[in-house]
Amino acid sequence: MSQRSASPPEAPEPGANLREQVVRMATRLEPRINQLARQVVERQRAEVPGFEQLPDDMQDLEIASAARHVFRGFLRGVRGLADPDAEVLLERATQRAAEGVHLTGLLRAYHVGAEVVADALSAAARPGEEAALLWLTRRLFTTVNSLAEQATEAYLLGLADQQAAGRELAAALLRGDAPQEVAARCGLPLEPGYLVLSVRAPAPQEPVAARRLLHQVLVRLTPAADGRALSLPNAQGGHILLPLGTPHADLVRHLSTGLPRPVIAGAALAATPGDVPAAAGQAHRIAAIARTPGVHRLQDVLLDYHLAGSEDSAAELAALLAPLDGHAGLVEAVAAFLDCDLDRRRTAQALSVHPNTVDNRLARAAQLTGLDPHTTHGVQLFGAALTLRRLAEAGRPVSRPADGSGRSRQRPGSQRLAGDVSQATAHTTMTRRPRV
Repeated sequence: MSQRSASPPEAPEPGANLREQVVRMATRLEPRINQLARQVVERQRAEVPGFEQLPDDMQDLEIASAARHVFRGFLRGVRGLADPDAEVLLERATQRAAEGVHLTGLLRAYHVGAEVVADALSAAARPGEEAALLWLTRRLFTTVNSLAEQATEAYLLGLADQQAAGRELAAALLRGDAPQEVAARCGLPLEPGYLVLSVRAPAPQEPVAARRLLHQVLVRLTPAADGRALSLPNAQGGHILLPLGTPHADLVRHLSTGLPRPVIAGAALAATPGDVPAAAGQAHRIAAIARTPGVHRLQDVLLDYHLAGSEDSAAELAALLAPLDGHAGLVEAVAAFLDCDLDRRRTAQALSVHPNTVDNRLARAAQLTGLDPHTTHGVQLFGAALTLRRLAEAGRPVSRPADGSGRSRQRPGSQRLAGDVSQATAHTTMTRRPRV
């Protein structure tokens, strides 16, 4: 049963005398339509949350125009005439869904319009027209109720189409399968590049709970992405694609509070749409490796990531020493400190310097790299980076293929990622509603 079937009944048709009064009041109000539309805009600006964030042309032109359509339609209906502009309001509701306007704001706008007209009717009523005023007020609110129901249906259908189109584009980007064509067909913008997130819960969960978690994360990140986020669920959670310039600090802030349960997100950059599949694979592996809730980049799990067999991390791991290269003696100090089992006096003897000089150089190395060679984590990363540098200096590759064929082995998780995308794409194709 549709929502409109539950609407209150229309006000009964008035008798001849009452109809004359009703028509006179409606005719009296018609010259004030433009003025009433401006009042609606001012009321919405003051009362509808988020109204001030709408573009100026939408505030001053589209919303005022929609108000005029509603008022004219109501007054024509009172006189028994058809409303030729009824479809305009449904188109606007669909547009508001595509633009990210909240449904609550849209419905509040309808009620603001009804209140403005009700006040105008009361002011226009003359002695002896009380029955006509009552009839018109009842007709006004049943009309607005019907319009709100139709607008809600149009909004939700538009939102469903938009979400399905977004999932289809996300799937095309993650597959590397002609995303430009999909974006053009769906009427969606294609970003110059993307920040790709792989989202999962700290512990395994059922697929329904995983999709719910992805949706909750998407809702939290939508403000940071200016409503331009794409998502695609999978059995663990899923992927979210954000515009490339989305600040990392915003991700951390939005995902550290406001979620009903903790989330682990791996993050990787795709400089172009064509880089999205590789970035998604990297983000997926980062999320799988990360042990604590939060947003993790490659540098946050670099050693574990590299030891897991991911060749694409070798260059970044080796580059940990780069900040030290412009400072004499720092790389040597770190290497000697590790070779001497973290003994500063032995390190000083090996370098022929005072122990305080060793302390100063190690402190400077920690300052430049963000890694402390006195900690287990620092020892591991510095040790791996020094090994890779030694291999490079010896003319050996810092990453190796899995076998003697010369081909790089397939990255962990890439088959599963491709399967997730294919499965989610099939689900999107089956559930997307055709436009009518």
